[in-house]
Amino acid sequence: MELKIDLNRINKLALLGAGDKNIRYIKKYIPVQIFFRDDTMSISGNETDVINAKSVIDGFIRKVRKGEYLSDEDLKYIVQSVLNDYIEDYSSFSIDTYKKKIKPRSKNQAKYIKAIRNNKIVISIGPAGTGKTYLAVAEAVSSLKQHRISKIILVRPAVEAGESLGYLPGNYEEKILPYLRPLYDAIYDMVPAEKVSTLIDRQIIEISPLAYMRGRTMSDAFVILDEAQNTTQTQMKMFLTRMGMNANLVITGDITQVDLPRTIHSGLIESQDVLTGIPGIQFVYFNEKDVVRHPIVRDIILAYKNYNIKKDDLNEDKE
Repeated sequence: MELKIDLNRINKLALLGAGDKNIRYIKKYIPVQIFFRDDTMSISGNETDVINAKSVIDGFIRKVRKGEYLSDEDLKYIVQSVLNDYIEDYSSFSIDTYKKKIKPRSKNQAKYIKAIRNNKIVISIGPAGTGKTYLAVAEAVSSLKQHRISKIILVRPAVEAGESLGYLPGNYEEKILPYLRPLYDAIYDMVPAEKVSTLIDRQIIEISPLAYMRGRTMSDAFVILDEAQNTTQTQMKMFLTRMGMNANLVITGDITQVDLPRTIHSGLIESQDVLTGIPGIQFVYFNEKDVVRHPIVRDIILAYKNYNIKKDDLNEDKE
């Protein structure tokens, strides 16, 4: 199949990039041939690939026509959006934080944002790098900015809070800080540093280990439990029952990266059987196609997934 695109009155340097960098990026992910003659671009290959490549080029052209150059982030976003069957209507979704607007980069990310806005409790499950925590923090910051809630509480279990953590220097808060650092990083990416300090000092933003949640009631707050695959059933139940009035809970985790002892069941894994079907609770699942980190991360996740499938098959054969 072959398609032609008229490039008349389009800034070709902005569209193609230095040394045709943008076209090479497309061909890295979509196996097509792209040729130029005068003001015409020709795309050839199998039907699906040609249609995908044209959709990417159309996305590039829309941005160039606004007088903008394509950044590396733009390239990744547009290509990934097309390959992930991204629905154009979802492009209207955006999260308004203090520093920038954040948009979903895959169909499942858009579904996730919609779920958070329409449910009191959302549980997201998927591999690292799919935006589970980042988008949840963005929605929390947006809710605070728009005065829909008065407090953000970011929570993580510290599975190393036992013997090995005791060897680290400092008090408990200083020892636990490394486990909470990813949450701080997300906050600082969306809120100016001086404002973060003020909000933390006033306890409007609170970042806490899960153990500190016992006995509390979380009201008028947006609460995120991160790395929930490392909660026990008791901890998960404890966390969920802390929910008060005008509260939103988002729970994130990767059930392939459980760090609990083998004899202890993950509260996140069990929650799928316990909570599915309850009104106001929605599960959202991500996969390797939703990874928004370096493209090699997606390949790593898929490689481990295939390895574990083969390993499980071998174990079944032995039995």
